[in-house]
Amino acid sequence: MNDKAPEKSYGFTAAQTGGAIPATEMPYRPRDPKNYRPNIGLIACGGITRTHLQAYKAAGYRVVALCDPVREKAEERRKEFYPEALIHTDYRELLSRTDIEVVDIAAHPVEREEIIPAALHARKHVLSQKPFVVDLDLGLRFADLADEMGVKLAINQNARWAPHFSYIRHAIQAGVIGELSSVSFEVNWDHNWTATTPFNDLHHLVLYDFAVHWFDLIQIFFTGHQARKVFASIERSGSQKATPPLLAHVTVDFDGAQATIAFNGDTVIGQEDRTSVIGSRGTLRSIGPDLQNQTVTLHTTAGIASPNLQGQWVPDGMHGTMGELLCAIEENREPINSARNNLRSLEICFAAVASADSGIPVTPGDVRRLPVSCITRSR
Repeated sequence: MNDKAPEKSYGFTAAQTGGAIPATEMPYRPRDPKNYRPNIGLIACGGITRTHLQAYKAAGYRVVALCDPVREKAEERRKEFYPEALIHTDYRELLSRTDIEVVDIAAHPVEREEIIPAALHARKHVLSQKPFVVDLDLGLRFADLADEMGVKLAINQNARWAPHFSYIRHAIQAGVIGELSSVSFEVNWDHNWTATTPFNDLHHLVLYDFAVHWFDLIQIFFTGHQARKVFASIERSGSQKATPPLLAHVTVDFDGAQATIAFNGDTVIGQEDRTSVIGSRGTLRSIGPDLQNQTVTLHTTAGIASPNLQGQWVPDGMHGTMGELLCAIEENREPINSARNNLRSLEICFAAVASADSGIPVTPGDVRRLPVSCITRSR
């Protein structure tokens, strides 16, 4: 019996199995611009924005204005994170300020339909909360408007910068595991907390509001490949407390490859999240009790390695989305989380919603707008 402790190399901990090797280093951490530090304004100060501001504060970003029609919400965020920030209750006042170059718009999708174009016309760079839009053609018009105004429009698809997903993303892009043949996600968590919130009225709470992270990951993992069809089904668990169906399965077909997602939002005991990404030259796996705590292993002919990843999805994901926008502005390029890129993710999302309602496979891009009844009415 070998009681020797596993060796450490290059800052990574080798997997405790036979054939352990040092893990390949990847630039998975959020990036910051070298010199660009603009004034930022936050529009809408709901619950999720606590994580936004936590990330911005830690990164040293300057938030100088907070806006919410309920002044107390903005004041609460100011007290927590940016005591010198000015408070506005009308987003138009914030957008009229010449000292603000970047705005984080964290309002709900339908509310953003008037705020985003107003921000772009004011020539502000925009980070929009996800899901971006309920109408793909409207989203395309927003992307065109951003180009016309000479500003950047990015989407807060923050899962891309969760440490485990970011490491996997970079490893795929580096060709470490070769050509992808399958990606599978198994997400078992407790989403019953939504039962006492407005989210309880979203019939497609899982497929639209939550699963959009995984549809975006599928799109970015399969960069350069077009999804051919999507099949999805949803069901209510017999024990769930929330009204919307919390069970869902999705299959996304590509030429020569497939992605699958299994969701159980009624996992009260024994929560767990698994990801498997299989390629022609290797496999990447990630597993943990939740999405904040994950262990990644890389399996290749050379052996098995496990990177010692730093950070967590929250707040690193929010740091990553804003950091990428700021880097893109500084480097005068399109952000990787641009509106145009995100519309490809939403094509998969919309197809999944339509498939779950119709019971038949749907081609991504065929469904251009989500019916309001599919989003806002629990059935």
